[in-house]
Amino acid sequence: MSGMRMSFDERLASHLKRVEQDLQAAKAAAVKPAGLTVPQYAALFVLDEQPGISAAELARRCLVTPQTMTTILRNLEASTLIERTPHPLHKHVIETRPTPAGRKALDQADERATGVERRLAAAFSDEERDVLRALLARVSETLTTDPILDR
Repeated sequence: MSGMRMSFDERLASHLKRVEQDLQAAKAAAVKPAGLTVPQYAALFVLDEQPGISAAELARRCLVTPQTMTTILRNLEASTLIERTPHPLHKHVIETRPTPAGRKALDQADERATGVERRLAAAFSDEERDVLRALLARVSETLTTDPILDR
């Protein structure tokens, strides 16, 4: 393979990208009836587990940039799905929590998104899921330690 071009089908990245797009499309269809996008759903999901989390930590947990999270939060706030209030002791820290309407939207979206996750899990045996997780972890490790990132 060295020195020779790889075909599209030989490239693992093309298969990973296709699966990512398929998953995003399924999740988008799942959360749409609740009036949410996948990034909004992810933010509400994390906020429900960790009310008051900082926007920076929320961005990290949702795997988006802080700038993207600012937009997500602005849209959720405009839809009255979250409330943002100054921290009682640290006035420069803004705490973010789901509103009752946000929890309702999250519950509706999560029921359908969980269905996607369950159908995906059901396509594999317990052992296959463990192997898949290990393989995906290896992919991530390989990519995040690639020497090309040091340049």
